[in-house]
Amino acid sequence: MNAAARTRVKICGLTRPQDLDAAVAAGADAVGLVFYPPSRRCLALDRAAALRARAPAFVGVTALFVNPEAPAVQQVIEAVHPDLLQFHGEESPDFCAGFGMRYLKAFRAGAPGLDTAAGLARACEAHGRAAGWLFDSYSPGYGGSGSSFDTALLAEVPRGAGVPALILSGGLQAGTVGGQIAALAPFAVDVSSGVESAPGIKDPDRIQAFMRAVRAADAARLS
Repeated sequence: MNAAARTRVKICGLTRPQDLDAAVAAGADAVGLVFYPPSRRCLALDRAAALRARAPAFVGVTALFVNPEAPAVQQVIEAVHPDLLQFHGEESPDFCAGFGMRYLKAFRAGAPGLDTAAGLARACEAHGRAAGWLFDSYSPGYGGSGSSFDTALLAEVPRGAGVPALILSGGLQAGTVGGQIAALAPFAVDVSSGVESAPGIKDPDRIQAFMRAVRAADAARLS
């Protein structure tokens, strides 16, 4: 399978060492740690640093924020040393790029201003310096809701070489991810609640099932 055909996978919202181990064992490419206080998956710095230290080589660690103050981001960078930042709120392009690190910009498809294909594409283009554009559903809780969104809103988002990678999130689980990969061919998928038994508690069997569904969808694209 060539690199273009393999869908990368990020397991987000990890809170426990055993959940990180399960994600790694299943073959996840990346894991996500949440630093948004209202979230039930939010981590204290010491717990996050311990999880980051547990991640082996070639498994990327992403730090997720929602409309943070700059000192809070810098504190996480210094204590946790993530590989990538993820901004899930209404952060400006200059704010996101201001930490000297690669970043993902998440867009809540269906939110005001992001409720048309043209509006969503304009928002993406403003974040042209991002390493990836992540598309999630619109909900008051900024992700982790388990809700999906109308993927027709992605119709005008630029695709191809030289633009940020397209990362699909929002309501994904083992039973739905294959269809989304077949329809949209994203560079990566990002799952949180879809592999949980409770908020912040990952289920190893659901993680394995999700990974099997992704690999099956990738194999089908080549058949």
